[in-house]
Amino acid sequence: MNYKLSDFDYNLPLELIAQQPVKPRDAARLLVVNKKTKELRHRKFSELTNYLQKGDVLVINDSKVFPARLFGHKKNTGGAVEVFLHKKISDDSWECLLGGRINIGTTINLSPNFEAVVCRNNQDGTWLVKFNKTGSNFFSQIARIGHLPLPPYIKRAKDQKEDKRNYQTIYASSNKIGSVAAPTAGLHFTPRLIKKLQDQGVIIEHVTLHVGLGTFSPVKTENILDHKMHAEYAEIDKSTILRLKKAKKNGQRIIAVGTTSARTLESWGQAGEPEEFSKWTDIFIYPGYQFKVVSGLITNFHLPKSTLLMLVSALAGKKLMEEAYLTAVTLKYRFFSYGDAMLII
Repeated sequence: MNYKLSDFDYNLPLELIAQQPVKPRDAARLLVVNKKTKELRHRKFSELTNYLQKGDVLVINDSKVFPARLFGHKKNTGGAVEVFLHKKISDDSWECLLGGRINIGTTINLSPNFEAVVCRNNQDGTWLVKFNKTGSNFFSQIARIGHLPLPPYIKRAKDQKEDKRNYQTIYASSNKIGSVAAPTAGLHFTPRLIKKLQDQGVIIEHVTLHVGLGTFSPVKTENILDHKMHAEYAEIDKSTILRLKKAKKNGQRIIAVGTTSARTLESWGQAGEPEEFSKWTDIFIYPGYQFKVVSGLITNFHLPKSTLLMLVSALAGKKLMEEAYLTAVTLKYRFFSYGDAMLII
């Protein structure tokens, strides 16, 4: 079936868009969607332990969000410039979005001893920018002066200190810094909940997908097949791949935490499940897609007409997902990054 963009629209009252996370994190509501029975259950996220069982493989994305929005001034004129780090190209160069009047060759002062030079207009809305620091020196500067790029639907005044804590999973790895947006399904986990799951025999595996600006990019084509996904870097280490292959062979359920984990796993599956996996993936999953690895998914509620809504509709079935979203709106679930969660099993 050829789906149109309008097939993935729904009415969402603005007051249901969460502006703050609940505390504790696992106190969020959980809508449990059963693919086989078509039943919907209303639970708390802390009750996830009732739906996962010994031998289930829970796959989390350990990418860490960094404060990718920088504010500086042009060295020659003092004019204000906003720099949004989008994609790392090399040790000292990034693809960036730039705000302000920019020319190739412009030097941007970001802080004392930290500056960048605009090298190229990529003609796609981004610029190639070269920085004078690399590695840990670069990221220590970013951590000090950068601002967290919260999603545009969070309209309240930003609290950088509080949001830097809230807008990060508890298992984000300092060795996997690279996301400009959080893999938000993982925001609901607490150390207590992780321990309870492990104690009951749930296996937790890590993959990495660095979330890029594409997560906020709207689909603009009515024919969804004309949409081009932004590529994001994904990797799975060799030991994890061996365990995933064994779990698949044994018929264990593989449940992705978030659409980022799901896209990483399915990209690996599409590549033939190689023993080594690291690539820029632009996988686009929409109804009709046959999942190769993922059997279940923990996810938040997604924007109307988004590729993420298309992905969950592919896994659960479009009709069941329409019913789930209508129910969630009716019962006033909280939506988007700081909102409630859904478990599709």
